[in-house]
Amino acid sequence: MAKVGITELAIRDAHQSLHATRMTTADMLPICDKLDKVGYKYIEGWGGATYDSCIRFLNEDPWERLRKLHAALPNNKIMMLLRAQNLLGYKHYADDVVEKFVATAAKNGIGCFRIFDACNDPRNMECATKAAKKSGVDVQMAISYAVTPFHTNEKYAELAKTYADFGADSICIKDMSGLLKPYEAFDLVQKIKAKVDLPIEIHSHATTGLSVATLLKAAEAGADWLDTAISSMSMGTSHSPTETVVEMLKGTDMDTGLDTKLLLEIAAYFREVRKHYSSLESAFLGADTRILLSQIPGGMLSNLESQLKQQNAGDKMDAVLEELPKVHKAAGYVPLVTPTSQIVGTQAVMNVLMGPYKVMTQDFRNLITGKFGKLPTDADPELVKKALEQNHMDAVVTCRPADLIEPEWDKMVEEAKKAGGNGSDEDVLTYAMFPNVAPKFFAERSKGPVDAASTFAKKEVSAAPAKENKGGSYTINVNGTAYNVTTGPAGDSMSVNVNGTAYNVTFGAPGAAPAVSASNTTAPASAPVAVSGGKPVPSPVAGTLLRHAVAPGSQVKKGDTVIIIESMKMELEVKAPEAGTINFTVQPGTQVQAGQTLATLGGAPVAASAPVAPAPKPAPAAPAPSAAPVASGSGKPVSAPVAGTLLRYAVAEGTSVKADTTVIIVESMKMELEIKAGAAGKVHFVAAVGSQIAQGATLAEIQ
Repeated sequence: MAKVGITELAIRDAHQSLHATRMTTADMLPICDKLDKVGYKYIEGWGGATYDSCIRFLNEDPWERLRKLHAALPNNKIMMLLRAQNLLGYKHYADDVVEKFVATAAKNGIGCFRIFDACNDPRNMECATKAAKKSGVDVQMAISYAVTPFHTNEKYAELAKTYADFGADSICIKDMSGLLKPYEAFDLVQKIKAKVDLPIEIHSHATTGLSVATLLKAAEAGADWLDTAISSMSMGTSHSPTETVVEMLKGTDMDTGLDTKLLLEIAAYFREVRKHYSSLESAFLGADTRILLSQIPGGMLSNLESQLKQQNAGDKMDAVLEELPKVHKAAGYVPLVTPTSQIVGTQAVMNVLMGPYKVMTQDFRNLITGKFGKLPTDADPELVKKALEQNHMDAVVTCRPADLIEPEWDKMVEEAKKAGGNGSDEDVLTYAMFPNVAPKFFAERSKGPVDAASTFAKKEVSAAPAKENKGGSYTINVNGTAYNVTTGPAGDSMSVNVNGTAYNVTFGAPGAAPAVSASNTTAPASAPVAVSGGKPVPSPVAGTLLRHAVAPGSQVKKGDTVIIIESMKMELEVKAPEAGTINFTVQPGTQVQAGQTLATLGGAPVAASAPVAPAPKPAPAAPAPSAAPVASGSGKPVSAPVAGTLLRYAVAEGTSVKADTTVIIVESMKMELEIKAGAAGKVHFVAAVGSQIAQGATLAEIQ
């Protein structure tokens, strides 16, 4: 056996798994001198979700991060995790964009591309692999490991042979969920070694508690390199500790030769840095053996946890974990790795909250209809039929999905300039990856990165007893937007001043109609009122009430859509449970809880003064109409092909359009999509700009 090499994951996958990919470059650079002296095979430092996180949350230029790391690690090759034809986004890109991205990343400092595809479809990997080979750096092709009736070690070995034929320099077994068991690892490595004469690297998350033993048996079978994370950034949803693995192999013919004393110094540094991200720590810090059945990757657990908490359904985690294998089977046993893990996981959440496949997300429909690539086995035929109908498709995609994409680099160059890019290839690529995030980043880049400790560390606040709370002044940060807040003395009602605007705030039991101040005497005509009696219309999930779909006092039938709410980035319709006169009790823009009464059918309105002014919120992407438009029901509907956000109208209200005229632009899956009229006539818009929209929702009518 030969000496085993180590790839360090602390500055990429470790913090992506533990802290939602929020580690700043400023927290990486001070330790790079010591990292550079260790003697790692690779240091993984770029790719995955780091690019998105840099521009979305950290106000950092990801290309500048790469250049700084490259300069600070002169003796090491920086590894990048690349999602093949998806690059770093959540869709397939045209070949010319893939080629440009790979060449630019190599030029800026990437020394090894680890390329994987969520479907293990070699066709999706071919373009990125050829581009990486052309760049002259190391090319490692990864097998996305899954445990299903359709994944066997023999099939994985054949896939490795295909990768070798593509020109891979090494093979990675990418075990995203910690499912690879020690003796399975031993057998798999031996089977691959029998097929290809290439180095094998093992990437196995610690989530299930198997990883250290798995790495040992893989090394005994002949694995050449192992992925680990420095101990202070290890375990939980992360990886096996570097020092543990080094000591485990010390004195054997697999001895890594790494200096444990130097590693401990690095661990001490990251132990302090980790405190900067304390508010982001996942609750899953030990071993979670439920994942042996649910197969959730390490980085996905905290995301599911967050989704369920937002729905006031934190107690539904076990139900979601039980549902996941069923959805996984329905989706053709696709390996669960970005983006398929998020697609399958979100569908499982929707099934638990709304009922099985009452709502199919656009991504799930695209997955089972072949738009992400060939699945290991056929998806559920009834769901495929339903997805094809909703996607307006005649048949499942069977070709390489990128073959359906026209070259788009020249288009990206022009659009990036208009969005505020500086004209560099790097800025064009940033825009191409995330066209709806990039303009804001370009505009604010000069402000510099966020400070991690002040942004992500838990704030220690000693709360005074309620009777002693006389109010005060605060700066509150909500989703990256700061508000200056001054409050008066606490009680059942209190005065709150937000950014110079005064509000009267009252408190009551959850789900109760909002209490109002006697001093408020002029109620807007559209304001909801308290209602006595009647059949309640409850919210099915937690979210935001976007708009009322009918006017107050309207006569509605059972099953009519009466309210639209936004939840989990999707627009959901709330139906009338019976016929009657609708009276709304909650205003648009209000955050609502699952089960909260939003309206009543029948009953008598109770005279009341104006409700409390709604809390402020950041401005939407474009001005929304003062009142939500209402569908007439007499025209041909223009439906949303995907879930997302309505960014803008492409024509004016009432414009005469042709069937192929673009009438609406929506943002979905982090890209802009054009929606055509579908018929000739005059356009009447139904959904407001800035609205969160569901796939299939009516956005306009052609009359």
